[in-house]
Amino acid sequence: MSSEKPLQKPLRIPPWLRIKLPSNENFSCTSGLIDDLRLNTVCQSAKCPNKWECFSRNVATFLVMGSICTRNCAFCNIEPGDLAPLDPSEPGRVAEAARRLELKHVVITSVTRDDLDDGGSGHFAATIRAVRQVLPACTVEVLIPDFQGDESALGTVLDARPDVLNHNLETVPPLYGTIRPQANYRQSLAVLENAKRLAPAIPTKSGIMVGLGETDDQILAVLDDLAAIRCDIVTIGQYMQPSRRHPLVQRYVEPERFQWYAEEGKKRGIRRMHSAPLVRSSYNAAEFV
Repeated sequence: MSSEKPLQKPLRIPPWLRIKLPSNENFSCTSGLIDDLRLNTVCQSAKCPNKWECFSRNVATFLVMGSICTRNCAFCNIEPGDLAPLDPSEPGRVAEAARRLELKHVVITSVTRDDLDDGGSGHFAATIRAVRQVLPACTVEVLIPDFQGDESALGTVLDARPDVLNHNLETVPPLYGTIRPQANYRQSLAVLENAKRLAPAIPTKSGIMVGLGETDDQILAVLDDLAAIRCDIVTIGQYMQPSRRHPLVQRYVEPERFQWYAEEGKKRGIRRMHSAPLVRSSYNAAEFV
């Protein structure tokens, strides 16, 4: 008799995650504008389930510094490959896209660029300033990598005065070895803690996914850690397998449990909790500014 364990079968997607895809003229216009300006979005690169809704509302999250990442997080859909030099025209093109889309709140994220001396922090700062020059009344949120713990790189971004500084923890500490092998939980926490120390007036934000094999007790421990460093905004959403190459979903969390996470976060003193199955770190981000 074979001693091999049977392969795990994919879990059936529950009804609360079966979304109707909206389709209207705005979707095509948003998609076309992004292609026209040669920009990347995390909506497309990460196969976000909210892409159809957001594009139909003329909303997109800009992905700067290329479409190739120096890390290989197990949950992520961004492909490895040859890195390209930074394009100095990209900040201006992001600003032009924000102007054409008439955005009131701009979310800028990036691939991780460990190959760059400053981790790309100067490019983030240039993009923030370019958006502000074109849209002075627009609020700007940045979702940054950990810059390998470089506090001066973090300071470069903060000096450009984003309205929200986001860095995602992504998952619970025991899963970092398999899910985020090139990252460090304590280092990511330190990014948020240092941001609050260096620029206390700028709200900090972080997010995690559930369904990767974590327990609820481990999620509560993460909320304890985020509350201890005075993180202002926390998002919790359901992990969904981008392709067959990615880790299988270990559980689908019911909407009521997400509400419980939100209540537990608020009990711990976290000001804003956005917790629901389809929540992503930049989804409806303008509501929190």
